Amino acid sequence: MGALRIITIFDEDASVLRQPARKVKRFGPELQRLVDEMIETMREAGGVGLAAPQVGVPLRVFVAELPEDEEDPQSGRVYVLVNPKIIKASLEEVEGEEGCLSIPGIYGDVWRAEEVVVRAQDVNGKEIRLRAKGFLARIFQHEIDHLNGILFIDRVQDRTALRTYVQKDEEWVAEPVTLAAHYFRPLPSPVSP
Repeated sequence: MGALRIITIFDEDASVLRQPARKVKRFGPELQRLVDEMIETMREAGGVGLAAPQVGVPLRVFVAELPEDEEDPQSGRVYVLVNPKIIKASLEEVEGEEGCLSIPGIYGDVWRAEEVVVRAQDVNGKEIRLRAKGFLARIFQHEIDHLNGILFIDRVQDRTALRTYVQKDEEWVAEPVTLAAHYFRPLPSPVSP
């Protein structure tokens, strides 16, 4: 087993990042192999989440893992969500810095719900429901966006505040970065009830 190639927005085959992913209908060894390879890829890249479209597979699957933290009971375990859907989101939103393995070296501030409840299936097809708070909730929302063809840069309200970090005199300093307009997509309009 080896790490998969992570597709970036700068790659020729980046269109997979902008397409809504297909629902997983077949569970079995092939899906388990994909999930195992995604976990390895995420860890090798130093990420905390990875969606299948980021490795060129247009399926509704993502993996996530928070670094071990004694004070966060959500940390230290791998989350595998198949066909996830946010069924409840807190009204309270928080702004936080996000980056993405598919947009390497670029960061921006995004508003996200502080808490979400997600309904999904596990790798064997069993229905699961998870409540995520704080950073894990942010990761879940970020990865579900990937499954819908949305990138974090689409949610950044102030594109002039996009940044990269460079090392200067033994410390990391934020410097502004500009992405060409064609890398952004308008967000879909919310559906009225």
